[in-house]
Amino acid sequence: MFDLDALRDAARIIRPQVPPTPQYAWPLLQRRLGCELWVKHENHTPAGAFKVRGGVLYVHELMRREPEVRGLITATRGNHGQSLAMAARLAGLPIRILVPHGNALEKNAAMRAFGAEVIEHGQDFDEARQAAGELAARDGWHFVPSLHPDLVRGVATYALELFEAAPPLRRVYVPIGLGSGICGLIRTRDLLGMDTEIVGVVARGADAYAQSFEQGRILHTERADTLADGMACRMPAPEAFELIRNGAARILRVDDEQIRQAIRILHEDTHNLAEGAGAAALAAAIIERELNRGERIAVIQSGANIDRALLANILAEPAPRIDDSGRVATAAGA
Repeated sequence: MFDLDALRDAARIIRPQVPPTPQYAWPLLQRRLGCELWVKHENHTPAGAFKVRGGVLYVHELMRREPEVRGLITATRGNHGQSLAMAARLAGLPIRILVPHGNALEKNAAMRAFGAEVIEHGQDFDEARQAAGELAARDGWHFVPSLHPDLVRGVATYALELFEAAPPLRRVYVPIGLGSGICGLIRTRDLLGMDTEIVGVVARGADAYAQSFEQGRILHTERADTLADGMACRMPAPEAFELIRNGAARILRVDDEQIRQAIRILHEDTHNLAEGAGAAALAAAIIERELNRGERIAVIQSGANIDRALLANILAEPAPRIDDSGRVATAAGA
């Protein structure tokens, strides 16, 4: 794993392409949850998600190690692919990106806009990932995994920004896809010598990491069903699982309706757009509202790349209201 000097070096490399994102303590969110709540706005990166940090660093380090690389191949549900497409364009490299059938149309369009060749294959991310590896071996292109030390070190720069800009935090809620975001957060906390709790968040319909965390061993699920495509993982990565098992306080499950509700709340209270995974951390903080009362916490808004039709459907539903005491005034309690 990287040390603090290597992390700061990564921030220096990434900063020209990905300026630091803000972290705000929004008054309406604080009133709604009864605590000092900071939002780390990774939805404000040039690709609309935290993953771009890892993509920029990964390609930078790859070109230094393998300057003769012919092209890149990877698999994604969207944000990982956008980050690599942007980084590949900056490096002058061609890139092919495999996505499962039915992937978000606007994410596919964004990857193509960065210059990527987008190929639909398989029914879910894991099938697309297997095919991408086979295609890379066949054509002699470099296969970019979804989890790699350079990807983790790159995305960890958001954690460095958060911990150094915000006051000391009691806990941070972070969504888990394959694990780079939470791993970067855990490692950065440890390097800074902080005692902040890290709470992972998964979708109830894609809870392989939660099951694995609870059982103390890696478990795969048959399906990954959730509107939060950034968390639709059914096969945890062993290297990520070890760090999460040793460094996270717990992993919470949120269902799709709780995610939808958090998307509406973020829009109403902060006027920020969130994709499903981007709202999951807030959904988990709402679940633990009583635990957090009076505390200083943070949530990672990991991305904003949500299709317009889905967003319009979600925002058409009423957002929860708050009463004069700041408590949620709905039967649902969220």
